[in-house]
Amino acid sequence: MTTVLVTGPIGGGKSAACRHLASLGWPVYDCDSRCKALYSEVPGLRERIEKELGIPFSELGRIFTDPLLRERLESIVYPLLAEDISRWKASLDSPLAFIESAVALQKPQFDAFYDKVLLISAPLPLRESRNAAAAVRSRLQRFPRSRVDRTVRNTSTLESLYKKIDKYIESL
Repeated sequence: MTTVLVTGPIGGGKSAACRHLASLGWPVYDCDSRCKALYSEVPGLRERIEKELGIPFSELGRIFTDPLLRERLESIVYPLLAEDISRWKASLDSPLAFIESAVALQKPQFDAFYDKVLLISAPLPLRESRNAAAAVRSRLQRFPRSRVDRTVRNTSTLESLYKKIDKYIESL
C-alpha cells in the first residue's frame, strides 16, 4: 500500500482535498480530528495534559503562542497518535491511503507512516480569507520542499482543486 501525506499550511485546502479523496472511496486519516478524538477516548488523557502543562484543558489553544506548552503537549499526544495511525494502517485493505496533517512533515516520529508527500498550498492572503487563524498559525508550519513529491496550488475553485487531485491520483 502506498500512503500519501497530504500536508500544507492552514487554509491551503488540504482538508478540501482529503474530503474529495474520501468521496472517491480512498481511506483518509485526519490527524487533527483523530487527535481531538483521542482526548475523549484515552482514559485520563485530559487530566494528564492539564497536570503536565499546568493549564486547564479549556485553555489548550495557548499552544499556538507558547512553544514550551506545544512541545509538552506533543510529547504526550504524538505517541498516542502514532499508535492510532499504525492501527488504522494495519486495518486497511487498499492500494492507496492518505494521511492529512499540517505538521507531520516536520515531526520525524511520523516519517514511517507515509511514502509520498503531497503539499496543498495557496498564497497567504487567500489562506487568510479562508481561515482567520492562518496568519498566526502559518509561522508554526514548515514544509521542506526537498521532502515534497508534488505540490498542488489551490488558488481557484473547489472543482479546480478536485481536478488537480484526480490528476495526481492518476499519476500514482
